[in-house]
Amino acid sequence: MRGHQSGPDWAPGAGGLCLHTILLDPSDANRIYIAISAAGAFRSDDAGQTWRPINRGLKSQYIPNQEAEVGHCVHRIAMHRSRPKVLFMQKHWDVMRTDDAGDSWREVSGNLPTDFGFVIDVHAHDPETIYVVPIKSDSEHYPLDGQLRVYRSRTGGNEWEALTKGLPQRDCYVNVLRDAMSVDALDPCGVYFGTTGGQVYASANGGDTWAPIVRDLPPVLSVEVQTL
Repeated sequence: MRGHQSGPDWAPGAGGLCLHTILLDPSDANRIYIAISAAGAFRSDDAGQTWRPINRGLKSQYIPNQEAEVGHCVHRIAMHRSRPKVLFMQKHWDVMRTDDAGDSWREVSGNLPTDFGFVIDVHAHDPETIYVVPIKSDSEHYPLDGQLRVYRSRTGGNEWEALTKGLPQRDCYVNVLRDAMSVDALDPCGVYFGTTGGQVYASANGGDTWAPIVRDLPPVLSVEVQTL
């Protein structure tokens, strides 16, 4: 990747030039997806020997060519292992979806109050159920109106519902970073996320209700869960 022909057109995002998402296709050992901020998404079909950009359909207003092949600030990509060709993306702005392994993307932000955010994840048992945490803007990294809300779509995007029960709904000015959400494999599915305020919230019922399980940590950068 360091020598990719598109490399001269990459630019660091606010957090620096970082490769942050690596997804392995469970049905094809040669297929790998990655995302780089701010270069975009890439796919290898030969176990990493070669890579090609997969950013068709992405639009970014802050680059000279809004539909360029590379240069897009992708924040996170998520995949359900039962459908490795279907990917969901939280971009700098916009929530996106591809059904053809990244060959083309379409926006599924729908009725979200803001489509800026960092994190996105998929329910363990329902590949059409996805989660995001909308943040006010790219310059104000906290929830809209100071209300911490996870949004869930049960339809693979476009139609979203706010999940608020157990989450602070006033004076909450934290961020949820790109690696700070995870799901477990239990049934019902558990969902977990951490904040820059040092809290970790958990839902044992797919997001219907939440409770803080850890408080007063330093800013939480990453959350991982293991089911025993």
